Amino acid sequence: MKVNEIMSKDVITVPVEMSVHDLAELFVKKNISGAPVVDKEGKLLGIVQEEGVIFQDKKVHLPTFINISLGFLTLGIKRFEEEMKKITANKVGEIMVKEPLTMSPNILIEDAATIMIENKQYYFPVLDNEILVGIMTKKDIVKAIAKI
Repeated sequence: MKVNEIMSKDVITVPVEMSVHDLAELFVKKNISGAPVVDKEGKLLGIVQEEGVIFQDKKVHLPTFINISLGFLTLGIKRFEEEMKKITANKVGEIMVKEPLTMSPNILIEDAATIMIENKQYYFPVLDNEILVGIMTKKDIVKAIAKI
């Protein structure tokens, strides 16, 4: 069995300028956990998931450093700055994952499951010749296993 046989084909996409609040409402209304972010021509720009919305309520912890090297300090500050950008984000483009991993519709489900587990990622846009044709999630694989 291949990805194109079990992927979700009715893809709900969002624009980069959508507000994070509207995105949260869309996720609840449509009972989805993520969405591809596309431009006006439909080109994939990234993905947004519930984690990005949840990040808005994350507590801010200032980095604490004891007896550290300059390299570690730089890494800590960079991570802190990235978290602050997500926490204060207003638009989808500010919380989206740019250049997400994607899948081909022609790979085997076993290979898709392996990719998910090895990358610890469970939401994949499915592209056929650079065109978004579906979404592959862990839920799709679980449904396929249940049907066997």
